[in-house]
Amino acid sequence: MPTPSMEDYIEQIYLLIEEKGYARVSDIAEALKVHPSSVTKMVQKLDKDDYLIYEKYRGLILTPKGKKVGKRLVDRHELLEQFLRVIGVDEKHIYEDVEGIEHHLSWDAIDRIGDLVQFFEDEQSRVEALKEIQKNKSED
Repeated sequence: MPTPSMEDYIEQIYLLIEEKGYARVSDIAEALKVHPSSVTKMVQKLDKDDYLIYEKYRGLILTPKGKKVGKRLVDRHELLEQFLRVIGVDEKHIYEDVEGIEHHLSWDAIDRIGDLVQFFEDEQSRVEALKEIQKNKSED
């Protein structure tokens, strides 16, 4: 299992490759706001652990294992953003809140959150009922 730090790198590499078709050390460093030397060290570790293939000065590609983990991490992030929106968290807090909690939840908890999001989204009246509860609490 990748560490939270490894997950951040895999997720960002996956996103960059999806968006641009490639991920360079400089792109990863900029996106994660870290030094390129830190990216190089982590990329070497991810290569050793078979999440990607890294060739110095040539770039990197995700292995099938890395792609699978990367997609799952991106899906987790998107689900948590969706969940926070459904329960009424202010949009300006969502990204930082997700960053703060995504590594601290089990995959079982993520799956249950997915069930809850589906429960609310399958029936819009449930979302409206939740908003009404929140409105009534804020008036107290």
